[in-house]
Amino acid sequence: MKKTVLKVNIHCQKCKKEVLKAVTKLTGINQVTIDGEKETLTVVGDVDPVLITEAVRKIGKVAEIVSVGPPKPPEPKSPVKNPLPPWCYDYCQLVPVSHAHAPYDSAPCSIL
Repeated sequence: MKKTVLKVNIHCQKCKKEVLKAVTKLTGINQVTIDGEKETLTVVGDVDPVLITEAVRKIGKVAEIVSVGPPKPPEPKSPVKNPLPPWCYDYCQLVPVSHAHAPYDSAPCSIL
């Protein structure tokens, strides 16, 4: 698999559509990207760069190969950490505790 970047004269939305239509007919393409501002066509897949250039030139566009090389490897996903539960400062209430000493109560404290 390789990444091919071509310089193509793309001036409007119609030009983009025509180039996409011509290039996507080729077999072995995984991804096609057009940057209208930079006037570049990027094709990722197992397709000959000369075939891409010929397909673009058949529709009357000027195309020249800028670069051919391996595609960028996908960015490794960072493992998702389990978030800690939020502190409950706003929702928790203090509970008063008192010590009661009664002769019939065996427990030394009680919660009111």
